[in-house]
Amino acid sequence: MSLKDKLIEHIKDNGPMTVAEFMAACLYDPKHGYYATRPAIGGQAADFITAPEASQMFGELIGLWCAHEWDVLGKPAFNWIELGPGRGVLMQDAQRATQRIDGMHDNSNIVLIEMSAPLRDEQASRIEGAEWALRLEDAPPGPSLIIGNEFLDCFPIRQFVKGEDGWHEKLVGLDETEQLTFGLSQALPGESEDAEGSVREIAPSLEAFIYEIERRLHAAPGRALLIDYGYAEPEGADTLQALSNHKHVDPLAAPGEADLTAHVDFARVAHLAREAGLAVHGPMAQGAFLRTLGLEVRAEALANANPQHAARLEREVERLTAPEQMGALFKVICLSSPGLPPPAGF
Repeated sequence: MSLKDKLIEHIKDNGPMTVAEFMAACLYDPKHGYYATRPAIGGQAADFITAPEASQMFGELIGLWCAHEWDVLGKPAFNWIELGPGRGVLMQDAQRATQRIDGMHDNSNIVLIEMSAPLRDEQASRIEGAEWALRLEDAPPGPSLIIGNEFLDCFPIRQFVKGEDGWHEKLVGLDETEQLTFGLSQALPGESEDAEGSVREIAPSLEAFIYEIERRLHAAPGRALLIDYGYAEPEGADTLQALSNHKHVDPLAAPGEADLTAHVDFARVAHLAREAGLAVHGPMAQGAFLRTLGLEVRAEALANANPQHAARLEREVERLTAPEQMGALFKVICLSSPGLPPPAGF
């Protein structure tokens, strides 16, 4: 039985499901879910491409950022944690860029937070000496530098739509032919000044995630650098999207066979982190962040050493920083233990 058939049977028996429940099933079903079956996430052969796959310079700069922050922490033994590492390209590039930094690798314990067995195999082929955990809670205690690139956008969201008679939750149900379709709940209590047609999106698991960051960064010094596409303030739009073969597709057409994501509400991330007593820097645009870290200087140095690659390197800088590509839609935010100086790049 396909995942689509399973969901149809579930809805027949239990009634419509929330968008969050639908996303969770499509992404994390142990047999048919997207992450259980896709070994090529984030690469050229995948349904989408991530910044580390677009250019080695991305992972190199993030690695050097980590080296700087390790120095700020006093060069302790530390957990170098990556959330949802994909094929392991970011950490591989970060390791290469920092291999000559005295003592860093000897003092680092690389921990990859990954649920997908196929991706773990791919990561193991790229990253030496790593250990794996299913959840951030399972990573060892101690000082930590945490990296999450395109991790938060996978958090399942609930969606609420403002109608003329109030708010309605968007649901996944069945049409008259017993096929999956979107619908709305009855009106919910609550007033707001949002315009009719506005959409609010809430990621229920975000609070628990920030709580775990809080617990870890209050117990020992560290930082969490989170990079994702999203908005600095809610925009009232429907941002749920499905990607297959680098194209937008109908989220309901083939559950488990397309990547489902939603834009990250960075204002909510910042609010929850501040409430938890963490220092918050950002969000800022990815393009500005990478330029501050020296992306263009790094590209020039590589081009001088390898003139035959100069045009490609220029295209990579454009892709990572141009406002119409990854430069503006992607944001960067850093959550830190209280009392630390501002992180590099902010």
